[in-house]
Amino acid sequence: MTTTPTRRLLPLVSTGPHGSRSHKTCQYRCGNACDQPVPNSSGNPEFRDIAAQALARRSVLKAGAGIGALSLAGVAAPAAASSVTVGSLAEAAVAAKVAHGAGTWEFTPVAPNTDDQVIVPEGFKANVVIAWGDPVVKDAPTFDVNNQTPGAAEKQFGYNADYVGVLPHPDKEDRALLVTNHEYTDEPLMFPTGAYDDITIKQVAMASHGMSVVEIKRGRTLGSWKRVKPRDTTLNRRIHTGTKFELDGPAAGHDRLKTKADSTGTVVYGTLNNCAGGLTPWGTVLSGEENFNQYFDTSAPLDTRYLDSYKRYGITGTGTRGWKDVASRFDLAREPHEPFRFGWIVEIDPYDPRSTPRKHTMLGRFKHEGANCTLADNGQVVVYMGDDERGDYIYKFVSAGTFDASGTEQARQKNLELLTAGTLFVGKFTGDGAGDGVHDGSGAWIPLTSDTTSYVEGMSVADVLIDTRLAADKVGPTRMDRPEDVEVNPVNGKVYAALTNNSDRGRKWPADEANPVTSSLVRSEPGGPLVAATGNRNGYVLEISPTGGDHLAETFSWDLMLVCGDPADPVTYFAGYPKQLVSPISCPDNLAFDAVGNLWISTDGAVLGSHDGLFRVPVEGPNRGKVQQFLTVPVGAETCGPFITEDQNSVFIAPQHPGETDDATFEAPSSTWPHTDSFPRPGVVVVYKKK
Repeated sequence: MTTTPTRRLLPLVSTGPHGSRSHKTCQYRCGNACDQPVPNSSGNPEFRDIAAQALARRSVLKAGAGIGALSLAGVAAPAAASSVTVGSLAEAAVAAKVAHGAGTWEFTPVAPNTDDQVIVPEGFKANVVIAWGDPVVKDAPTFDVNNQTPGAAEKQFGYNADYVGVLPHPDKEDRALLVTNHEYTDEPLMFPTGAYDDITIKQVAMASHGMSVVEIKRGRTLGSWKRVKPRDTTLNRRIHTGTKFELDGPAAGHDRLKTKADSTGTVVYGTLNNCAGGLTPWGTVLSGEENFNQYFDTSAPLDTRYLDSYKRYGITGTGTRGWKDVASRFDLAREPHEPFRFGWIVEIDPYDPRSTPRKHTMLGRFKHEGANCTLADNGQVVVYMGDDERGDYIYKFVSAGTFDASGTEQARQKNLELLTAGTLFVGKFTGDGAGDGVHDGSGAWIPLTSDTTSYVEGMSVADVLIDTRLAADKVGPTRMDRPEDVEVNPVNGKVYAALTNNSDRGRKWPADEANPVTSSLVRSEPGGPLVAATGNRNGYVLEISPTGGDHLAETFSWDLMLVCGDPADPVTYFAGYPKQLVSPISCPDNLAFDAVGNLWISTDGAVLGSHDGLFRVPVEGPNRGKVQQFLTVPVGAETCGPFITEDQNSVFIAPQHPGETDDATFEAPSSTWPHTDSFPRPGVVVVYKKK
């Protein structure tokens, strides 16, 4: 929308760990992780020390050879966010997409603002596709905020979508499948005061977690979409805490994955705190379980056998959700193994609503932001992942088997097993110091385990996969500043990682002369004064170039492409592009790519006075580093997604947790977005060009 709706100024930026995020967001999304001790006390090298060398040279990488995205196995893999890179598109197809698509859209960047709307450039439109409480399955009741039940919530669109994926419909060209995560709930914003008893609130909240598959259809205007009525589709599905999942891979069946309710160690109910995700070449969706630790508390002292493991994952037994009062498996005194059954990458098949979703132990257990696939030249699947915690690591998985592109049902069944066997690696980054004007450092992928052999002394294969953080600590990787989305650019084949921030730089984490960002300039409102705040408040975007362009290579070079912040901040860097010509950007979170290869960055927790937003930035050519803001989201929200459809005409985002400010209640909300009710309803938005 391009109107000027209600405005609301942000609170003054805190110099504490939360930045512009409300304490309420920190409590409900991650259990106040920033207020807890840093789980990684390994003493491994920190990226802050290595990145200092990058800031000293600020070299500009040479352009790489272009490769495109290809439709695979009859499923047109969306080039924007699937990171499926195999072969090249025909020149005519590339030209058609480049000519009219998101990569070449001309727009005037959106100015910093605090409007309670999704604000897009002139000439574009933003429509809500689906929101919390909308029906998903056929027998879903009409949403009534005063009469919610667990059974109703299990059939309606869940709360706080994060990952957004759009897959081709199996039969109809004018339809598609929208797949989202539902990361977490904020009960004070969801329930009228006094309308529900405590147990019902917890049960409805549990049902509002998970994932949704929703059939959508094209609207009248090119790029627009709307949801299909549940009665008119057989593909819609809601996944929630009562949905059966299968554990697979080498750790499945291990004693630490067994509980009183599951003596096999292979059956788990539900998926928790799902953050980002990705698409596979065989047409399924991967989703990352992130801050699962906050859902567990205890009625008695913790099991002493697991104290080291619990500590490394932030499991304290003091979770504030209170779910143990509803389901005993969330009581660590009763089920000390239940936390080991979360923290995985899950895979769902959106084309088969009756299929059993799986949790892949081969991809390791940590606070997964997401998982994004690419294909090596020989067909092996490579998956990149970030562990979203201060001081944790970036990972890579390489499958043992190869992708079968024949498109047969037999081939698809084979492909569905590709993430159950292979090798898991963790990244180590080293400063180059060569000053050669090309790269700012080198790195190596350190093997942790294959499906048959552990490479970590004193730990079995299952030990490495269940306690991946502890295993990685032993091999000396590099501690990063909250690695979130890690994706492959389908045009140049390079890997890009969003390192969101670390407010403890210069505070709890020692600073030194080589530290690149120990103090950042922040604003409390658009146009307000820049003031100094301790720590890396604005984050980085890291560019990784696999040796020889081969994703199987165990070495790489890296470049600190963006040092985010206000252009007036001397520490900021935009790949060498003139700083006075870029939009301010703070706290990169999730990434996507268009058909041209431009990087699209969504933000979470911006501390520059404006609401969070979505930005487009070229990664090659004369405009490399030219950051332009494409949209902003409502009061209290972060920008989730993003996803650009394969035809390049639609940009999907999910404004998550609108109105989640510290002073907000259901009766006195700070946002009512999307303005259909007197309270906020987080949902999914599509942005497209007007006629």
